[in-house]
Amino acid sequence: MSSFTTPAPRGGFTSEHARLLRCVQGIRERSARAVPWEPDTVGLPSAGGSDRALARINDVAFYANARDEVGALAGVCVDLLFLHRPDEDGDPERRRCLGCELPWPCLTFGELSRLLG
Repeated sequence: MSSFTTPAPRGGFTSEHARLLRCVQGIRERSARAVPWEPDTVGLPSAGGSDRALARINDVAFYANARDEVGALAGVCVDLLFLHRPDEDGDPERRRCLGCELPWPCLTFGELSRLLG
């Protein structure tokens, strides 16, 4: 089961925040440990100039950059989740986001939850 689709623990949006944060931190860590795919590890198409060869070259270019790009995107998600988190102090019914001070769950967290959850 994908870490994005793992059921949230009981406890509402605070638990959902912790789950999403763990998820994207794990993606970022796995991305950093991954070995970049290079043409010699993925394989280049044989000469012939077919459309399939061009598609294969495009695949190689995608894979060669995927490790860094996935890591960067996961880093953005981590930063957003650190910024948009619930204020744990005070009345849970009047909880606010520490980043934007909107009522919790804020719009940013709601959108991250929808996209990743």
